[in-house]
Amino acid sequence: MWSGPRNLSTALMYAFAARGDCTVWDEPFYAAYLAATGIDHPMRAEIIAAHDPDPASVALACAAPTDQPLFYQKHMTVHMIPQFDRAFMRSLTNVFLIRHPARVVASYAKKREGPTLADIGFVQQADLFDEVCQWLGHAPLVIDSAEIRADPARALAGLCAALGISWTENMLHWPAGGHAADGVWAPHWYGAVHRSTGFEAAEGPFPVLSADYQRLSDQALPFYERLAAYRLRP
Repeated sequence: MWSGPRNLSTALMYAFAARGDCTVWDEPFYAAYLAATGIDHPMRAEIIAAHDPDPASVALACAAPTDQPLFYQKHMTVHMIPQFDRAFMRSLTNVFLIRHPARVVASYAKKREGPTLADIGFVQQADLFDEVCQWLGHAPLVIDSAEIRADPARALAGLCAALGISWTENMLHWPAGGHAADGVWAPHWYGAVHRSTGFEAAEGPFPVLSADYQRLSDQALPFYERLAAYRLRP
């Protein structure tokens, strides 16, 4: 599952974990991305110390089987930098999770001020989408977080059907307090989802953004709209 940050990605990981037949992995390449780029993120040192910073070994683990029938990987598009080998992706079913950039920018800025277009992942998501299209000869699956929030059962049942896996209502609920698979960064980023026991209600009007943040949202919008044209329709 490829998304930018603040895309409902953690809640969707929890939904798959709640199935009972699925191993989940939280942002496999985060430590490798930080180590390779030198970028300053909250808890940078702790992330690199606690998680594998070698992109080659992470890729091997992504392509390896687990002890469960399903293996859900929550990937951030910003982590898949050009120098990382993407060959492992060809052994996976790649799905793209999207969210309107106005909502992403508003949410991200609460956790890390001054985001740039590179930080929020829309350009990288479109590039990965195009690459997977070339491999497959057709568009991969795209699902919009707004449609999950509006009707989780319908949206997730549709996603499961498109993936050729069973649907279970277990995906609608999870225990509060986080998951054992959470990355070490969870205390900084996952406060709201840790308090949750299921998907929140449908989102309201778009947030009002400052001029700078509105420009950022406008820059990201064409990339969002390109993928949104392919999204699953519940």
